Amino acid sequence: MTENIERLAAALEDGLIGRRRDLHRCPEAAWTEFRTASMVAAALSAAGYEVRLGQEAVRRESMLGVPSEDELTAHMERAVAQGGDPDLIASMRGGLTGVVGELRCGEGPVVALRFDMDANDLDEACDEEHRPFREGFASVNAGVMHACGHDGHVAMGLGVAELLAECKDQLHGTVRLIFQPGEEGVRGAGPMVDAGALDGVDYLLGGHIGFRAPRTGQVVCGTGGFLSTTKFDVAFTGVAAHAGAALEQGRNALLAAANAALNLHAIPRHGQGASRVTVGVLNAGQGRNVVPPNALIKAETRGETSAINDCMFERAREVVAGAAKMYGVDAVLTEVGRSVSGESDPGLAARVRRAAEAMNFFDPAEIIDRMELRGSEDFALMLAEVQGRGGLGTYLMLGSDLAAGHHNARFDFDERCLAPGAALFAACVLDLMEQPVESGS
Repeated sequence: MTENIERLAAALEDGLIGRRRDLHRCPEAAWTEFRTASMVAAALSAAGYEVRLGQEAVRRESMLGVPSEDELTAHMERAVAQGGDPDLIASMRGGLTGVVGELRCGEGPVVALRFDMDANDLDEACDEEHRPFREGFASVNAGVMHACGHDGHVAMGLGVAELLAECKDQLHGTVRLIFQPGEEGVRGAGPMVDAGALDGVDYLLGGHIGFRAPRTGQVVCGTGGFLSTTKFDVAFTGVAAHAGAALEQGRNALLAAANAALNLHAIPRHGQGASRVTVGVLNAGQGRNVVPPNALIKAETRGETSAINDCMFERAREVVAGAAKMYGVDAVLTEVGRSVSGESDPGLAARVRRAAEAMNFFDPAEIIDRMELRGSEDFALMLAEVQGRGGLGTYLMLGSDLAAGHHNARFDFDERCLAPGAALFAACVLDLMEQPVESGS
């Protein structure tokens, strides 16, 4: 079975690389993945999958950190200009860019695979030393870049869709492919969970190119150490005044934000496990001789457990409120993303190992049972949903040589991992439908 999957995947390799490069050239950030999602939906439909889009895939009321309507409209227009399907894109108005594809193959378990689609808010390197630029597939969208490998994830996911459609007569159950927007900033999983994307799922698999598996031929079968996180913005509003003649009439929002930034980083770290606080952005003021009436900070908390993160976030709220009161300004805190802690199921990770060991691509010495993520990923929300209903889930990491670290302007990965990655996911689905994981294993 695995040998046949590998052979079929090898035949897809050139197409997977071509699709990855096309996606890399036209990246789209969270909630603006109109072109990407329309291409995914069209490909799934062509492969025989039932496709859910718009409000059937994403619950609007649960969305966080959504761009303005004007921004979304501009991104929709750009997506159409860059080859996206206008009718499919119209169904995603408002940023409803999640896609769910389902292949029903009779009685059996529901196996879901999740692939994230969004890019980073980052300008890509534009010089001959950077392979995507040198070979003509660097980002053409200013300020947006696939610097985390999600273009590869989408290409792999569509490769999996083709492989499983080809092997449909061997499947006993339902395949559900979830293409998620907004992983960056942990925004996209929750609204897809709330829209029912994980309803009835028995097994859930997700994964990432590189990260803790930085060498081609490696695979990590299960991941733990997902840090729970809350992303938030704070808008401080004060009163402008003449900085020389009427200083006492002003209320300094810049100083309130600066005070908050310093004291957020001064929150004591939690004694029961790892915790983090970071202020990543501080913008403030309007003129040299004007008491600053406005300021904005973008920040986050993280915790080894959801309880630790909740504690850190509540302390952050107190710090923000105190800084605002000290300087007599208003502060509005808005949550723009969240996820929970999580742990892969060892029994399901063991099945990933079994599938990887049967493949020629992976180095047997580099098949790793478990590693710590030591970061945040909103796949953990999906994992918690499935595990909370009695299902099993695991998050694997697919090894790849990297040109630079994730979220770096020179990020690039070894495209030789795409076909084996698609084959591994497909082989796991076939294996789970043929022989379900025994309870407690």
